[in-house]
Amino acid sequence: MNDDPLGLPGSSNPDRGWERATIEKLVFATIREQQSARRWKIFNRLFWLVLIGAIVWLVYTTNNTAAVSTPHTAVVDIKGEIASGAEASAENVVASLRTAFEDEGAQAVVLLINSPGGSPVQAGIINDEITRLKGLHEKKVYAVVEETCASAAYYIAAAADDIYVDKASLVGSIGVLMDGFGFTGLMEKLGVERRLMTAGANKGMLDPFSPLDDNQRAYMQQMLGEIHTQFIDVVKKGRGDRLKENGDTFSGLVWNGQQAVKLGLADGMGNLDYVAREIVKAEEIVDYTQRENVGLRLAKRFGASMGEGVFHAARAAGVSLR
Repeated sequence: MNDDPLGLPGSSNPDRGWERATIEKLVFATIREQQSARRWKIFNRLFWLVLIGAIVWLVYTTNNTAAVSTPHTAVVDIKGEIASGAEASAENVVASLRTAFEDEGAQAVVLLINSPGGSPVQAGIINDEITRLKGLHEKKVYAVVEETCASAAYYIAAAADDIYVDKASLVGSIGVLMDGFGFTGLMEKLGVERRLMTAGANKGMLDPFSPLDDNQRAYMQQMLGEIHTQFIDVVKKGRGDRLKENGDTFSGLVWNGQQAVKLGLADGMGNLDYVAREIVKAEEIVDYTQRENVGLRLAKRFGASMGEGVFHAARAAGVSLR
């Protein structure tokens, strides 16, 4: 008789040895699978640990400006569109300015400008903060224009003690605009009917598919005129007696650097090195501009992805996030 039903080695029933071999294969496969899962788990943990560490290091090294004890010229870039969320937003520029002014080694602060303009609100915040910091720290501020200093960028530059330009720089555009499109005529030709419902007679005033009546146009023009007056007042206050005002000064025209100096919109010709060397008398230049680095962008994207995942999970579970 066979006393071993599994056909183990040494059993008197060799025909069932395949069962033992199959069981062994299954056991070893399970062990290998568990080991592989543990290795991947360890690898994932190490990967995220290294990634988070790299992000923290990048953020720290970019945003932590070490105090510079030697005399130097502090520089803050204002480049591109001046708008909320942009590199030249009030949030970024003001933070950079505060760091520059607070450094005892900074002999003066230079605004290195290359911008076509942007939001009057953002420019106003920056202009006000420059004025406040100048009085608080008793340091000079110079604006150095590269290619362009127009509209909201000149709004900021007007707060500087002196403005330096290149002879071919574009300077000015002291005006305000609001643009858009109207498609009412096209819709009529296509036979498309606009169905817009509002509570408030002027709620749909800027809707491109609805006509703009004379009263709405007059209201918008008045509002733009008031903002323009605010802009003019800032320029007059900043430039003072240096401004040689004429009929075109506040018309929205732009001038080259050479013309800007003659009109009192700028004080002279010079680049960053010239101003640091000859005006500030501190040749060493230290850049205080806060820039969003790769690590910070990754952190924000990772945070947004995690938040989106939690939101969808909550929705699936019937949870309302408000």
